[in-house]
Amino acid sequence: MTPLLWTALLLALVANVSLNFLGGQEAPHIALSVVSGVVVLASAVGLWMRRGPRAD
Repeated sequence: MTPLLWTALLLALVANVSLNFLGGQEAPHIALSVVSGVVVLASAVGLWMRRGPRAD
């Protein structure tokens, strides 16, 4: 599960950055940017929740 979350995080991050460089404010561009942002946030939260206990 963790490799899948890392893959989703990296792919969505690359997609979001590349979409921002394309510019434009058309509806498909905005929708894709929102979707990739949600995937970045969801996979980051998933990775954070799956982290192991900290050794003190």
